[in-house]
Amino acid sequence: MPFAAAQEASFSTGTASVTDSGLFDCGPRARVSAVGIITAEDKMPWVVPAKTHFKTAPKAADLYNECSGIEMDSVSKLDLASVPLIDAGGHEEFVAYIFADNYFEFYANGKLLAVDPVPFTPFNSNVIRFKVDRPVTVAVMMVDWEEHLGLGSEKNRAKAFHPGDGGFVAHIHDAAGKTVALTDGSWHAQTFYIAPLKDRDCLKIDGQVRDSSGCDVAGVDDGMGYSAAHWSLPQDWADPTFDDTNWPHASTFSNNTVGVDNKKAFTNFTSVFDTPGADADFIWSSNLILDNLVLLRKTIK
Repeated sequence: MPFAAAQEASFSTGTASVTDSGLFDCGPRARVSAVGIITAEDKMPWVVPAKTHFKTAPKAADLYNECSGIEMDSVSKLDLASVPLIDAGGHEEFVAYIFADNYFEFYANGKLLAVDPVPFTPFNSNVIRFKVDRPVTVAVMMVDWEEHLGLGSEKNRAKAFHPGDGGFVAHIHDAAGKTVALTDGSWHAQTFYIAPLKDRDCLKIDGQVRDSSGCDVAGVDDGMGYSAAHWSLPQDWADPTFDDTNWPHASTFSNNTVGVDNKKAFTNFTSVFDTPGADADFIWSSNLILDNLVLLRKTIK
């Protein structure tokens, strides 16, 4: 398809109205994965933090998930044959190992294969088996969840309104266990929801570049008056025919920056995520903290 046209941001202020008090309940240790809707100044209604397929789509198989009780201590404990093989329209088999902060939806050649079984916390990791013919376009919707709906923030680090951060890492193998793709700067990434914005002038928009890197990310005690920027997702964004050429390339982040060194859902599987010679990077848009809804794409040839 032709290049996507530049789209003006739609701005909202304050918190959203809650439409779902929680997609998922994992007890007192988990943060509540609520969903809301907010009307922007241009009268556009926006679902925050995102409109998802959590309630209807298949859930990805677990590597480590405290909510399901599956807590492998290494990838060697995984019985791949027990992981469902999803038909994405082809014959070659692939295996994707995934750690996402917080929520992902995983597509291959436009077909939604599976979604994250835990929208918010506790942190978890997953594996997806699928068959498809190359070239295959892998597309991922990433959501950094929030407690203050519409303001991209949560209670944390002694502040009532603290912007959360995201991150996505994946290592994709073929049926023989050979690396065919991993997350790095060759992926494309575009952001569709940025919050909180203390000052809208910090946001720099130039064509398909939506740069919030100059915005303040410090937590505060009262962020109720802050703003958010929203953009509509292209209807065909996950399809192989979608032209992401003018989307920015993904930014890469270290394990330490994302903060996974104390998370067993990641550290138990560094043998696959940090494979020597094939070390997958954490990726996101340019701002790991304020960009809350990010689409990622990569074509495997």
